[in-house]
Amino acid sequence: MSELSHVAPDGSVRMVDVGDKTESVRSATAHAQVRFHERATLSRLREGTVAKGDVLNTARIAGIMAAKRTSELIPLCHPLPLDHVAVDFEWLDDLPGLRVVATARCRGATGVEMEALTAVSVAALTVIDMLKAIDRWITVEGLGLMEKSGGRHGPLVRPAPGG
Repeated sequence: MSELSHVAPDGSVRMVDVGDKTESVRSATAHAQVRFHERATLSRLREGTVAKGDVLNTARIAGIMAAKRTSELIPLCHPLPLDHVAVDFEWLDDLPGLRVVATARCRGATGVEMEALTAVSVAALTVIDMLKAIDRWITVEGLGLMEKSGGRHGPLVRPAPGG
């Protein structure tokens, strides 16, 4: 357990001390897929005929707001002064569904991976909430970090499966 930075030598949980780490510009991008059970859900979303309103802009705002509150949601996360959060969507016709992509950036002593992951998660959940009346079995799949930069490890990109 000594290899885990959130575990003290006595086994108790602790917040990592990042006070001696060098500040740098840090960025992280995460993604997930929102899979619709009904193919018609994708059509309705594209056509803008969802009764609850503008699903993607609402989900975008929810994701950005969630990234800004990550330290309140995830125990032991440091509150970060975010410089930028972007949440975008890609149509996945074959799924059918959407790909949600979020990027978070700040200048700080610790990374922004959790902020990007939180933004994707909440944006995807908002899509479900706004569409559940027309498609009860929507799922979120493949949530994960795609890439990150800054800090002592430098840029990292998710390897291809099996790589």
